[in-house]
Amino acid sequence: MTMNSHIVGVYARLVVSEGAAAIDFYRAALGATEVARYTNPAGKIVHAELDVAGTTIALKDEGDGDLAPATLGGTPVIIALQVDDADAVAGAMLAAGATVIYPVADQPHGERGGRLADPFGHQWMISQQIEDLTAAEVQRRVDGMAGG
Repeated sequence: MTMNSHIVGVYARLVVSEGAAAIDFYRAALGATEVARYTNPAGKIVHAELDVAGTTIALKDEGDGDLAPATLGGTPVIIALQVDDADAVAGAMLAAGATVIYPVADQPHGERGGRLADPFGHQWMISQQIEDLTAAEVQRRVDGMAGG
């Protein structure tokens, strides 16, 4: 990137095994609004865009060299959701078919949150701020955690 180049936007693009079902899940679980959907002649989604709380998330069906988490045996990416009610968001996701990785609980770093997996193998960290801590306070608490 040169000094004259500027990034004008960034969004996550999720590869899923069942694009239409994933869009339905994200609508039910996250209140997503479908902005665009493009399919190939076989009906597979080659690109769809969703709006989640003013943020774009794109997705596509697995194929053309792009692999879904199940094919890869997992995902190294965790998508973070900053929310105003972690329990309500987790409840909506669970009702729509997500599973718990780490249950929602108060965390020592001043947040209430947990981690869920959607039915397509993507991981979602839910975080609700419950304390207003300085960076030094957070670090002190992290230093005090067993197994750090």
